[in-house]
Amino acid sequence: MPTIGELAPNFTLLNQDGVAVELSSLRGKKVVLFAFPRANTPGCTMQACGFRDESPRLSVENVVVLGISDDPTDKLKAWKKSESLPYDLLSDPDHAVLEAWGAWGDKSMFGKLFTGAIRSHWVIDENGILIDEQIKISPKDSVSKALKVVTKK
Repeated sequence: MPTIGELAPNFTLLNQDGVAVELSSLRGKKVVLFAFPRANTPGCTMQACGFRDESPRLSVENVVVLGISDDPTDKLKAWKKSESLPYDLLSDPDHAVLEAWGAWGDKSMFGKLFTGAIRSHWVIDENGILIDEQIKISPKDSVSKALKVVTKK
């Protein structure tokens, strides 16, 4: 699992268009990486659209937003289009990155236990250093807390 103050572990995943995105290629910009359980579900849509709605402010702060889930690329592409999301959504079908980053594990819904992506976010500075991590965060808090970190002067 990444540790705050250390270099964020690099990874390469396919985005919604099947294009490889490598985390280390974004050095020089701040990165908000958010993990979500399922595209096109209420909580995930709230989180994703929250980052969408803040994109002008995030742009001014030199921030790149990336969403990540184990959804297939075609599902991510349809969701990105339907919600007009201005950033890449990354597919982690074998959940290797989600596991490595501590955002894959046991969950419970309506009394039923299952394993899946845990809603989380991380903020990485321009040098690739992890400066914030929020595991098991609400959709609304994810956006506001990430925004607070990247807009600190």
